[in-house]
Amino acid sequence: MPIQVTLISHSEDPIRSLYLAYRVCYSALTPQQVIARVDDERITHEAMREFVEERLKTGHGSPLEQVWFEFGISGVSRAFSHQFVRHRVGISFEQQSQRYVTYKGGEFPYTVPATVVKAGMQDRMDALFDKVGALYEEMVAAGIPAEDARFLLPNATNTNFKITVNFQSLLHICDLRLCTRAQWEFRKVAALMRSAVMKVCPEIGRFLQPKCGELRLGYCDESEKDWAACPIGRVRPHKDALFRLYDAHRRGELAPLRDEDWATIAAEEGAGA
Repeated sequence: MPIQVTLISHSEDPIRSLYLAYRVCYSALTPQQVIARVDDERITHEAMREFVEERLKTGHGSPLEQVWFEFGISGVSRAFSHQFVRHRVGISFEQQSQRYVTYKGGEFPYTVPATVVKAGMQDRMDALFDKVGALYEEMVAAGIPAEDARFLLPNATNTNFKITVNFQSLLHICDLRLCTRAQWEFRKVAALMRSAVMKVCPEIGRFLQPKCGELRLGYCDESEKDWAACPIGRVRPHKDALFRLYDAHRRGELAPLRDEDWATIAAEEGAGA
């Protein structure tokens, strides 16, 4: 079963909601006065967008909790779900139950990683899960409750979610799970969530990036070894390189500009070509 992510609903006007939340913090006006200025278009949508984008650069996060998104997620594995539910702040989950859902005919949906297929081992994995499914069916037929028969089921078994997540939490999820070090399944889900938000509100959707993105930290804070191995690592600086540069500057160890450097700087256009 392929991974599917559907945006079910979201805050009616995310930019307006964020603007009002931020503006209440930074204005002597009452919320009612701010709303009146928005409603009669003294404050335009473009002005609200620019204000929100500037606030997003400051790290002031609490207003972001007032914008929410609802997603339906299917075709993901239990291996994924064990990671997903570790995001506990600003997100609520409803997950398909293996207590109340009994798989019929001993057949259960599951995920086969591409690495297994590439290694030529999918047939063996399928054969093993056929045996698991057959025993599961026997156990249920023998009167064993589904909640106990499920002890057989592997991490590959598919599950479904309905979630509600606020924008602050979604930013954090993408910070971590769009990173190339994240498990491939979670990267896929996070990328699909981002894509869905981009369709309805690209003004804030573009801020959903891995933490090294230019709109987030702008540098990698994983280990330098992991940064070196990252396929996009050379696109972003590593934090240790920035710290080394800062320390060298503080100690006065940066090489001074040479006379020829100043000559280049002072040269007329094209003279140094």
